[in-house]
Amino acid sequence: MRAVVLALTVALAASQQINLAPEFAAGKTYVYKYEGQVLGGLPQEGLGKAGMKVSCKALIRAEARNTFLLKLADPQIFEYAGIWPQDPFAPASKLTAALNAQLATPIKFEYANGAVGQIFAPAGVSATVLNVHRGILNILQLNLKNTQNVYEMHEAGAHGVCKTHYMITEDAKTRQVAVTKSKDLTNCHERVFKDVGLAYAEKCAECQQRLQSLTGTATYSYRLKPGDAGVQVSEATAEEIHQFSLFNTMTGAAQMRARQTLTLEEVQGTPIAPASGEYAARGSVKYEFGAETLQTPIQLLKITNAEAQTAEVLQHLAANNVATVHEDAPLKFLQLVQLMRAATFENIRAIWDQYKTKPLHRRWILDAAPVVGTPAALRFIKEKFQAGEFSAPEFTQALLLGLHLATADPAAIQQAAGLAFSPKTKAMPALREVIMLGYGSMVAKYCAEVPTCSADHLKPVHDHAAEAIAKGEMSEISLALKVLGNAGHPASLKPIMKLLPGFGSAAAAMPTKVQVDAILALRNIAKKEPKLVQPVALQLFMDKTLHPEARMVACVALFETKPSAALMSTVAGAMEKEPSKEVASFAYTFIKSLTRSMAPDLMHVAAAANVAVRILSPKLDRLSYFSSTAFHLDLYVSPLMVGAAGTAFIINDAATIVPRAVVAKARAYLAGAAADVLEVGVRTEGLQEALQGTPAADENADRITKIKHTLKALMNWKAMPASKPLGSFYVKAFGQEVAFANIDKTFIDNAIEKAAQAAKPRARELLKEAVKALQAGIAFQYAKPVLAAEVRRIIPTAVGVPVELGVYSAAVAGAAVNVKAAITPPLPENPETATLDQLMKTDFQVQAEARPSVAMQNFAVVGVNTALIQAAVMARGKFHTVAPGKVAARADFARRSFKLEILPAAAPDHVAAASFETVAVARNIEDHPAERIASLAPAAPSGAQPWIPASIQKSLCGTAPYFHIKGCIEVASRHAGFMGYNPLYYIVGQHSVRISVGRGDAAALERLEFEAHIGPQAAEKLVKQINIAEIETQEENIILLKLREYLEAGLKNMNFRASNSSRSASSVSSSMSASSSRSSSSARSSQASLMRVYFRSEETTPQTYGPFRKFHMDQHLASQGRSMASIEALQRQAKLLGDAIPPALAIIARAVRSDRKLGYQFAAYLDKPNARAQLVLSSAADDEKWKLCADGVLPSKHKASAKVAWGSECQDFSATVKAETGLHESSPAARFELEWDKAPTLVTLAAMYAKRACEYLPTQKAARLAGIAVNRAENKANGIALIVALPTKKSVNVIMKAPTMTAAKTDMSLPVALPIEKDGSIPALQNLDIRAIVENWLNDFKAQNWDI
Repeated sequence: MRAVVLALTVALAASQQINLAPEFAAGKTYVYKYEGQVLGGLPQEGLGKAGMKVSCKALIRAEARNTFLLKLADPQIFEYAGIWPQDPFAPASKLTAALNAQLATPIKFEYANGAVGQIFAPAGVSATVLNVHRGILNILQLNLKNTQNVYEMHEAGAHGVCKTHYMITEDAKTRQVAVTKSKDLTNCHERVFKDVGLAYAEKCAECQQRLQSLTGTATYSYRLKPGDAGVQVSEATAEEIHQFSLFNTMTGAAQMRARQTLTLEEVQGTPIAPASGEYAARGSVKYEFGAETLQTPIQLLKITNAEAQTAEVLQHLAANNVATVHEDAPLKFLQLVQLMRAATFENIRAIWDQYKTKPLHRRWILDAAPVVGTPAALRFIKEKFQAGEFSAPEFTQALLLGLHLATADPAAIQQAAGLAFSPKTKAMPALREVIMLGYGSMVAKYCAEVPTCSADHLKPVHDHAAEAIAKGEMSEISLALKVLGNAGHPASLKPIMKLLPGFGSAAAAMPTKVQVDAILALRNIAKKEPKLVQPVALQLFMDKTLHPEARMVACVALFETKPSAALMSTVAGAMEKEPSKEVASFAYTFIKSLTRSMAPDLMHVAAAANVAVRILSPKLDRLSYFSSTAFHLDLYVSPLMVGAAGTAFIINDAATIVPRAVVAKARAYLAGAAADVLEVGVRTEGLQEALQGTPAADENADRITKIKHTLKALMNWKAMPASKPLGSFYVKAFGQEVAFANIDKTFIDNAIEKAAQAAKPRARELLKEAVKALQAGIAFQYAKPVLAAEVRRIIPTAVGVPVELGVYSAAVAGAAVNVKAAITPPLPENPETATLDQLMKTDFQVQAEARPSVAMQNFAVVGVNTALIQAAVMARGKFHTVAPGKVAARADFARRSFKLEILPAAAPDHVAAASFETVAVARNIEDHPAERIASLAPAAPSGAQPWIPASIQKSLCGTAPYFHIKGCIEVASRHAGFMGYNPLYYIVGQHSVRISVGRGDAAALERLEFEAHIGPQAAEKLVKQINIAEIETQEENIILLKLREYLEAGLKNMNFRASNSSRSASSVSSSMSASSSRSSSSARSSQASLMRVYFRSEETTPQTYGPFRKFHMDQHLASQGRSMASIEALQRQAKLLGDAIPPALAIIARAVRSDRKLGYQFAAYLDKPNARAQLVLSSAADDEKWKLCADGVLPSKHKASAKVAWGSECQDFSATVKAETGLHESSPAARFELEWDKAPTLVTLAAMYAKRACEYLPTQKAARLAGIAVNRAENKANGIALIVALPTKKSVNVIMKAPTMTAAKTDMSLPVALPIEKDGSIPALQNLDIRAIVENWLNDFKAQNWDI
């Protein structure tokens, strides 16, 4: 009996439980009111936004079991561009009328237990319209469970299969069921999105663990009414948000918000008639992409005749970018690219046939074709190349860019393979290598979009590699490995392993270079499948029988896999017993540099490296810097999600004279992505062997001597063997190798021979044509467009329209040049027969005018982008500049005179203009003239007082003195800063800057002149003679000279130590130099000053750091009977060399105005017997006494000094600089001294404030922490001395003496050993005589009739 009662109870409870499966009863038509809108912009209200809205009635009726009809009645499309929420949506009536037939066409869909299955529609319904239907059906996607109220699952929807959270509640009174469903749109399987321009970027998952640049969520709310067989959806709302911030700013980000409402109005009995024609399966509820990638969001084009429209834009570009580049040329170039993307191969070929004979049009087509990137454009490039219609520079540019920018799909890959292995390509080795590398890159791009891509795309390369191995063709094996390395397909691991020692039988016969190439080919595979590459790389690294270079490269490949702490410790343990010093040094420095990494993707590697470095012996840290080394340095700013990293590898071995390989790589992080931007590698494997038989291989020689012998051996490259390569290099961009070259003797011979053969037959003709062309006049125009960036991500929304995040950057640079020359006397009919003597008597005159111009436009877009309607917020920046110039140059070789004139050129209204604005744009294809554009910044209300005025319009003008050139800067700005303290508010709006340059109101500037005259006639060309007033009297000179003699005699008789004697002589010399430069002191004060300086220096010189003994003995002057102290006397005997020696060089620069001439003249004098040079800069005006004088003396190879004076007649200020070598405490050293008589006020004030700052700041404590000893001292009050000494070849002492203190830092380690002996000599430079080199150069100069 109890069992019966229990059964009845369970049955009653089951009968009362609601069936949660949504149902649409047969024979009934459910009429819903539907509205879906998408709105984008900054999240704050009161700013401009852009969007669109669709409203209609959605009729659903069951047609058969689990098959239903959906029909949209009374559809209306609205667009929005204005200030939200004040401005209303505007109806897009013409677009609604054009799409009404498609929107009203019923579609069919499968529906069972709340899950939407296949969708069926006639062929007349476009993908764009069908996606709107999918947006409605996506609301009906409900996976409800009767046994759970809260649960998670992965549910299929418009965005893919995404993680979904359900919560179900029931109202006991009304018995209605409330369902809340939320989706994480960043956590999806089979996620629906499309990227353009991001194929080579790596996703940095660790970068987005804390902060994400792009997030998306969706929340759905349902009210379900129970029915007989299930529940009925009576009301549903959906809210979807996509937020993007490039730098993850905490103050706001761009948002796209989609909202849907579906409300049941009534249930009718009226049937729905299906459309006539066949219904075809059109996929599921998942969004289907159409032609979104062909339409850029920055402009909406209605393409009716691609060929005719392309020709029209092409004609516009060719006609409006001749003299200067039009400011909208970049936008027109983007329009040309967009039209060519919509064109067929036949269209492109017809355009080419029409314009290929017109140079201007031809260049625009060839610049656009590689950027188009469609299979049709790639086919066009391929066929025209094979037909021989391109010149060498044209097809190099077209193929290099075309292969890397083309859209990767199986058809494009097949075309690239056919091009790579075509007979014509094989006949051009250098071009073939570029094409092969591009082929591998195209496979990599395709597999990035389709992770399940087949290995058959690389079958031609695998077969070619096997054939090359069988024939022993090493160059072809290396090429195949580079292609496989670019592709980075895991299926290529086995073919590569056949060439690795210990894995393949063919590896034993391969040279080290091929083995290294094989290991490097693993790097891109390691990024995708690290677990597959790790054991291979580790085994290669641990194999001590391999060449050290191969093992070090294996270490690089191993660390590309981001090894764990256990694997890193294994490597560190192996280094403890590593016999190769080079391998140990490389691995240790690599691990140690990784310990300091801050990059998120290397976070775990850095932690593992910190563990491993503790295992390694500290003795590895003391290896020479000339051993193999790895460097890694990075910086990552987490709040901004930006970073950069640099890595360098230097690979040597025990027999290395120069490094065997050097690799440098730069990596960048931005917005959760990372990319190896640039990598350059150089290998010298063949050069090492070639140098073994030369003196450069002497192991007992120091490194400097080895370098000298190496350079000498390289100069004799013809004697090197032709059978082996000398070296190679490669260049990678974004992880893809784009170019490489193997250099050997044959390569150099062929290059020289081809260059000679190409130039020799035409050399005379080219020279003759060039001379004739210059005399007749040359005029040409050139414009070069560049699509610098096209980065796009397209994602679907719940409404069924796509949202695009895009960045575009395009620029066009151009120039119009006119050149004409006059030659007197005329050159012979055959210019190549002219002798040097004839050329030296020729007068060349050239006039040239150029108008270079640049236009650039950048766009950042977030919003709806379809071929029918666009509604987006956009930031666009424009820059345009025109810099005209006109010059006239004359070279009179007979008179050794050269003149350059800068003449006035017609300037535009604005030489430079830049603008930036943020706008909301809405437009549709049917009513393009009614485009709606609104600024994101609203009008400022009255009374608003932001930090910066909401609207600024300023014009600042100034006139350059003397030149009377007027320049103006016009600034205009309008922003939304009044809305709050948010940096983004000050960015949105409109901002512009314009710069104009023109003649002033006073006397007009006619020209700028620059003249240079060489030789004895230079003095005649000086505008005014240079004289320096001698203020000191004869009596003062006699007293000071006698004082010097007295002090010298006293110093010679004193019985001081050698160190004191040396220091005293130096003090006396500096004292005499200082006193002789004072023009205003009397003889008595000069004498007293000299004595005070002399005795003070003796008493206050710190003894703790020892004396400085100089090598300088004034050997050159002593040979002429002069004493050491006569350096200063030499300057006093002839204060101005121009009094006795004509200038060697005169340069005159002046501005010629309509009323007078203004400018400066520069004269250079050279006193060879006394090793003295003097430079004088002065004003060309008669009443101007300001001058700058520089006097330099080189008394010996151990000392150099220079004095600079400036002011009125070079008397106001002066400073002396000296540099000399010697010994400091028996160590080779160099001393640098700076002394001044009177410093400018600005320098004095700066020194005073710096001294005060040091008194308040803890400089003493900071110095002690840095290991710097600072002592107070009474040093020279008007000078600073710096002594650098080398106690050992790998350490340095630095001592600095300031007026009130002495600072020293001792025993500083050097990264390299300096080849300087204890006596200060450098063995490698023993035969180097700077004076002899200068004199030989001057003698050669004189021998060529250039007398000085």
